[in-house]
Amino acid sequence: MPPNDPQWGKRPNDGPPDLDEILRKLQQKLSGLFGGRRTSGPSGPSPSNGVPSGAFFGGSIAFIVLLIVGVWLASGFYIVEEGRRGVVLRLGKYIETTAPGPRWHIPYPIESVEVVNVSGVRTVEVGYRGNPKNKQPAEALMLTDDENIVDVQFAIQYTLKGPEDYLFNNRNPDDNVLQAAETAIREIVGKSKMDFVLSQGRSEVAARVKQTMQNILDRYRTGINITTVNLQNVQAPEQVLAAFEDVVRAGQDRERFKNEGQAYANSVVPNARGVAARLMEEANGYKQSAIATAQGDAARFRQILTEYEKAPQVTRERLYLEAMQQILSNTSKVIVDQKGGSNLLYLPLDKLMQMGAASPDAGARPVEPMPRNEPSTARSRDAFRSRDREMR
Repeated sequence: MPPNDPQWGKRPNDGPPDLDEILRKLQQKLSGLFGGRRTSGPSGPSPSNGVPSGAFFGGSIAFIVLLIVGVWLASGFYIVEEGRRGVVLRLGKYIETTAPGPRWHIPYPIESVEVVNVSGVRTVEVGYRGNPKNKQPAEALMLTDDENIVDVQFAIQYTLKGPEDYLFNNRNPDDNVLQAAETAIREIVGKSKMDFVLSQGRSEVAARVKQTMQNILDRYRTGINITTVNLQNVQAPEQVLAAFEDVVRAGQDRERFKNEGQAYANSVVPNARGVAARLMEEANGYKQSAIATAQGDAARFRQILTEYEKAPQVTRERLYLEAMQQILSNTSKVIVDQKGGSNLLYLPLDKLMQMGAASPDAGARPVEPMPRNEPSTARSRDAFRSRDREMR
């Protein structure tokens, strides 16, 4: 009677169930799964084929073994996701690195697989933990080349480029990155001036720290690739922070004043150069005009001299009349010859109106009579004209 029989233990003189009977019933159930019939008795042959019950039991054991072997072989299938790599170990020894996709290996305990995330970004903080206010003075305080102390806080981001090196050559990867970062930053800061680290050299310091860290980690074959070095905070110690902030502000003001002066110079110098160029052009123009005027006057004088040598009196008279015409044309006076023989008075009204418009404030001026030429002067003028006609 099986242990789970509800009548077991209730009948008088019933003891524990027989183990052989339980095994025979289990064998009959397993044989029924394969299409066989149950045995007729505890030890008698089967009425259908006469095969002893031990054969069915042996077949059941083989099936179980095959089932276990199939399950064991199926446990060797695994899938490597994108951005990850599978590192296959055979009895603890590295065999290969598998790419993303469905893979199979000899199941445990012969082979095992370590799946490593090579695309994930890992972060290590130096000088602080979690929040920049949570400082770690042992990591943050550093000595510069000019023997000043600075407080440097930065974060390191890295990925993996060699999963097998990452697994076998690192006991604690984050500690390795932290120690390499401290070594690199102390070397770079120790070779730099304090003003350079605090102000304009921050980006250069970060780049040099990244390169130095990568060289250190590659030398130890850690399989780590440094992607970013972010300087979170670079400042003087808290005890002298206010004084150094004043120095930084003064430097910024100096740069601002220099930029403003340069901008003013850039606006004034081109204007001055333009004015100088304009004055030079005007001077050159005046020079050419003066030279041309002088040459013209000289040529005109030579021509007048030639004519004067031919007829001195006529030339002298003509020069006098031209000079008087030029002088009187610039005045607003009108000279009338009252002793002339003509009764018709001619006034140049158009010129008078133009002169009145040019000088509206000028009042009316009296018309002065032109004195009559003396008879001797008229006779001499007629004599010069007749002489000129005779010469022609």
